[in-house]
Amino acid sequence: MSMIARILVSASRLTICLGTAFAVSSTQAADLAVQESTSVAASPDKVWAVLGKFSGLPGWHPAVAATDIVKGVDNQRGAVRSITTKDGARIVEELLSYDASKHNMTYRISASPLPVTDYISTLAVAPAGKGSKITWKSRFKRDPAARDVDDAKAKEIVAGMYKSGFDGLRAALGEVPR
Repeated sequence: MSMIARILVSASRLTICLGTAFAVSSTQAADLAVQESTSVAASPDKVWAVLGKFSGLPGWHPAVAATDIVKGVDNQRGAVRSITTKDGARIVEELLSYDASKHNMTYRISASPLPVTDYISTLAVAPAGKGSKITWKSRFKRDPAARDVDDAKAKEIVAGMYKSGFDGLRAALGEVPR
């Protein structure tokens, strides 16, 4: 085989390899982010008294029927909660960090029917004037197996969970939902 023929064969193989690599990488889900915030009249301590219990979702989130700590200790890193929604869905989450003095916690979803993967979220409360600002944010990927859900819809679903939670929080605090 001539030198030119070997170069052409090598170039063809490289083109095939690069094309395959591009096709594989373009099918991988992109990192997505959602951040929602709201303000309430209650102090950060009063808000954290409602939000700050890892197992306390049924007390303020309207979609949650029950939360059980199935591993570890509530509010301690490594605790795992099993959430049952009012429609019977089950979500399992692990507490990654918890700081009561700074009013924040970070957790990840390890199992859920949501059309997302690699979901990590932080819920935080900060002073804002005479009240508080609550921020709920996450990073995740759209689950490629959820073929009827695109990136925008996955973000909309997560944002809807946060907004619903904020309405429930306001109700638990005795404030009027927006």
